[in-house]
Amino acid sequence: MKILKDILYGVPLKQVSGSTEMEVDSICFDSRKAEPSGLFVAVRGTLSDGHDFIEKAVGLGATAIVCETLPVKLQIGVSYFLVDDSAKSLGIIAANYFEHPSSKLKLVGVTGTNGKTTVATLLFQLFRDLGYKCGLLSTVQNQINDLIIASTHTTPDPIALNSLLQDMVDSGCDYCFMEVSSHAVAQHRISGLQFTGGVFTNLTHDHLDFHQTFDAYLKAKKAFFDTLESNSFALTNIDDKNGIIMLQNSRAHKKTYGLKNIADFKAKIIENHFSGLLLNIDGEEVWFKMVGSFNAYNLLAVYSTAMLLEQDRARVLISLSRLSGAEGRFDYTVSPSGIIGIVDYAHTPDAVQNVLHTIQDIRTGTEQVITVIGCGGDRDKSKRPVMAQVACDWSNKVILTSDNPRSEPPEQIIHDMEAGVMPQNKKKAISIVDRKEAIRTACHLAKPGDIILVAGKGHEKYQETAGVKHPFDDKQILNELLNLMS
Repeated sequence: MKILKDILYGVPLKQVSGSTEMEVDSICFDSRKAEPSGLFVAVRGTLSDGHDFIEKAVGLGATAIVCETLPVKLQIGVSYFLVDDSAKSLGIIAANYFEHPSSKLKLVGVTGTNGKTTVATLLFQLFRDLGYKCGLLSTVQNQINDLIIASTHTTPDPIALNSLLQDMVDSGCDYCFMEVSSHAVAQHRISGLQFTGGVFTNLTHDHLDFHQTFDAYLKAKKAFFDTLESNSFALTNIDDKNGIIMLQNSRAHKKTYGLKNIADFKAKIIENHFSGLLLNIDGEEVWFKMVGSFNAYNLLAVYSTAMLLEQDRARVLISLSRLSGAEGRFDYTVSPSGIIGIVDYAHTPDAVQNVLHTIQDIRTGTEQVITVIGCGGDRDKSKRPVMAQVACDWSNKVILTSDNPRSEPPEQIIHDMEAGVMPQNKKKAISIVDRKEAIRTACHLAKPGDIILVAGKGHEKYQETAGVKHPFDDKQILNELLNLMS
């Protein structure tokens, strides 16, 4: 039970109607979860407006309302608080309600188009290996030490987020490593949190269905670094053309990492094989289990973060050399007949090119590269033809198929992708709507030594069609088919 004035501390209030001295038992922004003596925050969402459900929340017992527009009729016994931005206020309210758990551990946020999950997961694994109690908030899963909690969003809503952070504090966690999505920044889900540091991986074409323009997408990423305090650090990939922008006007302690340009933390790729990477990191040669130049950046980001968190350099490099990264990220297997199968979450043009470029760097030149790829429904349509073009340009054969069609007809999504297949690539591309059949066809086409890339879904264990999620696991299906055909 909390006192309302304490929960509202730091929230810029434009108008107050009622008492701030009442006790509050719960907070919510979903009117269906409103409870007696509870606080309801009316947030304007993309699909619905919480202001339309204020009366419902009051009917369920809510006695305090935070909103941007006051109802025409104010109920007796209910306190109303007018604010400019309900979403931003919700973040502050949630942090107050859970007594600022982010200030009781070291919270590091990782943002960027690609690499967020791998970097956050590697940091979690590394610091666990170094002997710390840790929490993880990621696209694949949330985790508190050994306890795994299902993840529904890359970055949870402010109430769920602060609740998870409080559970981490209660479990004795020293650190939490979390992905910070551009949606989360734009929707103020991280408002009220205190970050020890922020890490930027890269920025490429993605989420323009939500942000509308690349500039808005960039500004959402940058806004995270703009909010960091002077006692935190801001670590950026200096090789990315937008990396330096993230540091502009940030009050945080600024540091850089890179493979190409002058940086505070530097690495060089010495060898790159399917079995792993040999890197020179700050003058030390280390063999890592992970593959590809994109993972060289991920590993360097993790190493740099660990150094900024004042960890022992030798112990960090030894531990990192044992780790294998996040599920569904360049997750590969070799069949009994010698066909290499790779499952990767790549779902942007840049990510697809990174994976295929990595394969190109490692292959001897005689193997076929067969790529199975689709695009998600109800998402940025402009990247569909680009992803198909990238796949065709970097593969010997391409099978265009379904990803998560969601509410869209999969045939229409594939048709949008087909527009990116240039005339010179027409003979190497075929379209198969059924994803399992597409993977089966790739296995039939492959000969010993060939490489099959199944891109787009990675760690996901479902396929969403017509709004319904059906069990579907790319890695399991690919492995079963490869073993069956060997």
